[in-house]
Amino acid sequence: MSIHENLLGGPAPTHLPDDPEPRELLAAGTPPADVAAKYPTSSLAWAQLADEAYEGGRVVESYAYARTGYHRGLDSLRRAGWKGHGPVPFEHEPNRGFLRALHALARAAGSIGETEEHERCSTFLRDSSPTAADILS
Repeated sequence: MSIHENLLGGPAPTHLPDDPEPRELLAAGTPPADVAAKYPTSSLAWAQLADEAYEGGRVVESYAYARTGYHRGLDSLRRAGWKGHGPVPFEHEPNRGFLRALHALARAAGSIGETEEHERCSTFLRDSSPTAADILS
């Protein structure tokens, strides 16, 4: 039995294809804005931009970066066969950019008083990956 086997018959976990270049550039210290410009579909680059803006007190900017990363991630998930629900495991490293962007969007929404969006994104994160929700929160 696989660790990710769903005994209740729900959708299988979605695993995004690996695109290591943005991750490697960020790990090497390349500015996230440069990575996002070169790889605009990288949720990880947008999530990093969102985190930096949030840490710098630029919450609205963080919200915008996070929303971009979130939507780029949704596009990638759909291309990978995701049907709008089901597990997106944090344990699969290529999924982490989307999950980080989703967390950043929830955080920024909460900070600007957008309660419904904060709750929707927080629930979506926990439903997608309880591990991500625990680690990122």
